[in-house]
Amino acid sequence: MNSETTTLISLKEAMKRVDHKLQALEVQFKELDITKDNLTQKFEHHSKTLASQAAQDEMWASVLNLKFTSMELNILYSYVVEVLTCLHTRVCEELPDLVRGLPTLTSVLRRKVKNKRIRVVWESVLEECGLQEGDITALCTFFVAHGSKAEYYVAKVRQMYIRDITFMITNMVKNQALQDGLLRAVQVIEKGKAVRTPEEQKSSLKELIPTIKK
Repeated sequence: MNSETTTLISLKEAMKRVDHKLQALEVQFKELDITKDNLTQKFEHHSKTLASQAAQDEMWASVLNLKFTSMELNILYSYVVEVLTCLHTRVCEELPDLVRGLPTLTSVLRRKVKNKRIRVVWESVLEECGLQEGDITALCTFFVAHGSKAEYYVAKVRQMYIRDITFMITNMVKNQALQDGLLRAVQVIEKGKAVRTPEEQKSSLKELIPTIKK
């Protein structure tokens, strides 16, 4: 075996070792990419959770610090109760075979998470009313905060006390999500459906664009 043959064999062995190392590095890089993606997803989820919690805390603070008179609070409460009752009734009408298992709106909200059929009907009812999940969160927050002390007023009584409920809400409720939810509740009861402004519709489309791209 001459020196050239020996050199060629050594070079091939060296190339094999380099190739093995490159393959090992490629595997490591793939594992690092997977780890990075997992960490990124966890970070994004954590960020969304914190943002959601902050928004909920802000809404609760706003609900608990409303400066309405007892009469004004009762009127708002009446609209909220009628909307929530209307939503529950419509869902039950669409799911007559599940009525016994859906005695309250709370049961609907709880069961729709795991029951696709209930969830589809719920989303359909919200769309028919011109409402979104954020509106329901705001209305339920208001109901839980003031339901124990507020009194229900029928429509005729409400009209006797306040002629422009929209003006009152717009000027007194500073939290935007809560303000929007209450205004839409009034629209649903008085007009049959909440109407979104062009700006709100554009905002909803922007929220959907990232989901569509994915």
